[in-house]
Amino acid sequence: MIIAVPRDSHPGEKRVAMTPAVAAQLVRDGHEVRIERGAGNAAGYTDAEYESKGAKLSDNAQAAIDGAHIILQVHADKLDAQLLSAGQLVIGFADPLVNHDALRRLSDRRVTLFAMELIPRITRAQAMDALSSQANLAGYKAVIRAAEISGHVFPMMMTAAGTLQPAKVFVIGAGVAGLQAIATAKRLGAVVSAYDVRPVVKEQVQSLGAKFVELPIETTNAEDQGGYAREQTPEQIAKQQELMARTIAESDIVITTALIPGKPAPKLITAAMVEGMQAGSVIIDLAAERGGNCELTRQGETYQHNGVTIVGDDQLIAGVANAASQMYANNLAKLLKHLAPKGELNIDTNDQITAGALVMRDGEIVNPQVRESMKL
Repeated sequence: MIIAVPRDSHPGEKRVAMTPAVAAQLVRDGHEVRIERGAGNAAGYTDAEYESKGAKLSDNAQAAIDGAHIILQVHADKLDAQLLSAGQLVIGFADPLVNHDALRRLSDRRVTLFAMELIPRITRAQAMDALSSQANLAGYKAVIRAAEISGHVFPMMMTAAGTLQPAKVFVIGAGVAGLQAIATAKRLGAVVSAYDVRPVVKEQVQSLGAKFVELPIETTNAEDQGGYAREQTPEQIAKQQELMARTIAESDIVITTALIPGKPAPKLITAAMVEGMQAGSVIIDLAAERGGNCELTRQGETYQHNGVTIVGDDQLIAGVANAASQMYANNLAKLLKHLAPKGELNIDTNDQITAGALVMRDGEIVNPQVRESMKL
C-alpha cells in the first residue's frame, strides 16, 4: 500500500503523523511511504532522516496524496479535502462530534475516515489510544509551563538565606492529563491536591502522593461507559464551584483538565474565584480549545487578570512536538497493523476497535455517535 503524510496545516501545529522510525517499520512491511518535504521539521525530524529510512519525499501535499491508499494526519479535519480522491482512507484527529463542516467536506470526496479520538478505551486498543498518549504529554507540559511562569519554586528549599515553602498545586480533573500533571508536580516537589467528580479515581490520586479533595455532592453515574466524566447539571457545577473556591484561593497554581466528549468544557472557575486568588498565581487551562474550564480563559492567549496569569494555550503540546510525534506515530502504526494485519486493508466492522473509530466509509457517515451528533 501507499501511505502518505502531507504537512499538517493546522495553525501552530508542530507534530507530524509519522517519524522516521515508523517509516522504516512500514517500509520493511512492504509499504511505500511518502512524506511531504518539511513535514517533520518542526518536530525535529529532517527530510534526510526520512529518506535514510526508505521513505520517498514529495514536493507538496498533492504529490504525496495522489494515488495513495492511506493518508495520515494529526488534524484530519484540517486537511484540504479537494486534494483527496474517492476511496482513499484518511486517519487522524477529526473532532467528529463537533466539526461537522469538515466531515461534510470529506464526505463529499467519498473518502473513508477513522478518527483517533474515537478509539475505544479497551485493553486491546491501548496501544492505539492517541487521546491518552497526547493527554499524558499535555499534563506534563502544563506543569512545566506553570513552573516557568510562577514566581514560586516547586520544592521546599532550606538555605542560609531562609526557607522557601513548596508551591501549592491544585489539579481539577484526574483523567490521563490530570494524573500526569499530579505526578509531574509531585516529582518537582510541590504540595499537590486534586479533585474529580468521579470518586473512583481517589485511589489513583492518592497513589501519586496527592491529596484528593472530597466535595459533599452527589456523584452517582459520574462516569460514562468509556471512563470519561459525564456532563454535570448546572446545579452540580454551581455546587462544585462553591466548594472548590477555598482550595483555589489557597493554591499557587491551578491546572484544569475537565472535558466532556463532544461538549463545551464545563465552567468550573468563575471570575470571582480568579479574583479571590493571590496575585502571582497561575491557571493553566487545558480545556481552552473547548471554551475553557475557567470563564476568563481566552483560547490561544496568555494574559493577566487581577494579577493572576491565565494560560489558554491550545497548542501547549507543541512544546514537546518531538515526543508527541513519537507517541502519535506509534499509535497510528498500531492502528494500521490492526486494519491491515497482512498488508492489505480489511475494514471489519464486526471488530469493536474498527467499528468504534470508523466515522465514514466511502463518504457515508456510519458511526452511530457521529450520526446522532449530526442529527442524521
